[in-house]
Amino acid sequence: MAKMTKAQLMSSLADATGVAKKDVIGLMDKLVSMAYSEVKKSGEFVVPGIGKLVKVQRKARMGRNPATGAEIKIPAKTVVKFRVAKAAKEAVL
Repeated sequence: MAKMTKAQLMSSLADATGVAKKDVIGLMDKLVSMAYSEVKKSGEFVVPGIGKLVKVQRKARMGRNPATGAEIKIPAKTVVKFRVAKAAKEAVL
């Protein structure tokens, strides 16, 4: 089974809701840009029933170069993680 493409997702949402495809695309684009700006500003963005995007500080740590085996220091950095909602886990699993 192949995964659903963005175009297929937009068409499917348009058909299921009776909303024009261009309106669905506009809504989804706005949702994505809102999610990015909220995570940047407040550190998290929740999509009820699906999960949330969270900005997390990752600590500096020691790593190993797999090719040479030499130890290297990996600097601290900020990353974005997606945490799946309990309802989504229960529905899928």
